[in-house]
Amino acid sequence: MVARRVHRDAIGVERVRMSEYQYYEFLAVDRPLSELEQKELRAISSRARITAASFTNHYEWGDLKGDPKKLVERYFDLHLYFANWAARRLLIRLPKRLVDRSLLDSVLRDVEWTMVSEKGDNLIVDFLGEEVGSDTDEWDDGSSWLAALSPLRADVLSGDYRLFYLAWLVAVEYGGVDAAAVEPLPGIGPLTGALEAFAEFFVLDPDLVAAAAERTGGGGAAGLLPCDAVRSALAAMPDREKTDLLLRVVDGDPHVAAELKSRMRTSVLPPPADLRTAGDLRARAAAIREERERLRAEKLEAERRRKEKQAEKARRARLEAVKRRGLAVWDQIEAEIERRNASGYDTAMDLLVDLEAIATEHGTGADFAQRVEGIRERHVRKGKFIERLKGLAPR
Repeated sequence: MVARRVHRDAIGVERVRMSEYQYYEFLAVDRPLSELEQKELRAISSRARITAASFTNHYEWGDLKGDPKKLVERYFDLHLYFANWAARRLLIRLPKRLVDRSLLDSVLRDVEWTMVSEKGDNLIVDFLGEEVGSDTDEWDDGSSWLAALSPLRADVLSGDYRLFYLAWLVAVEYGGVDAAAVEPLPGIGPLTGALEAFAEFFVLDPDLVAAAAERTGGGGAAGLLPCDAVRSALAAMPDREKTDLLLRVVDGDPHVAAELKSRMRTSVLPPPADLRTAGDLRARAAAIREERERLRAEKLEAERRRKEKQAEKARRARLEAVKRRGLAVWDQIEAEIERRNASGYDTAMDLLVDLEAIATEHGTGADFAQRVEGIRERHVRKGKFIERLKGLAPR
């Protein structure tokens, strides 16, 4: 994995490439796009696929005629950008009233590749990585990523901030965080599919992610909240507050569930355990990597031995078959040499090698050498074959 270099004004600017591919996808989650808004988007691109919930396009020559961030500010809740030169971007629009901005800022304080800005009642979180890795799958067209990543927005709105821990972990990986700095949450385990997709999309060190995930995060998935504790917290809410929440559901407020989950998480989760430092995580990642490489080496060695044993078994069976044929093998060798082609020479040499091994085992090397000498004399004009005999039963 190469070093991540982030240039927020560089993507799409001053690049010279013989072949390029760019994929843009936008999603509207909280409300559908109106017909007028869809027409406005059509003016940006005549070939994009536009629906009431999405805008999708790709380019092999040229760029999107519009600023993705401005499109998110005005129309969309999510945006993904994917380029075949390993540039990746994810934009998430969040209602300010449902986000703990102070916690967000504290987590991202040392994270240069992630920016947070405000637009009206919303926060725009911008994850932008350029040259995130050189191992991009050449068959990946980017179209499957946003579906995998989109649950992250709902998780954040419900109080699960582990996404931003992963962003912080990138800074840990590249040395942007001091070794003594403590982790922003007490771990990120167990990872959801969306968190795993984020780590894969931005090519995070899997061993560092594994180290962070060894402890459960205080902002873990809502499904992990103790059921009895949630029931007790809900029962303790004033009736008027419950009624207000139900009225908002009737009115179609898309954020009631997320807001309620966030409140439950705050009220029922236990206090965090001792926090680890960036140095602790790096050291643990190194240990995980060493163990993984050791297990891989053991597996490769076991496979090598298995294949070696299998090959020796096949070799023994082949030698036994050659021995059973007796002098007929020498007749076949002569016939193969007379074919005067590479295939015939290959077959003849294979048989000679087997006969040499048999002669060595049975102490008949002198007889074998004499027969090979006879072959040299009879076929001396076949230079290519004689060349192959150099390492076999020398004079």
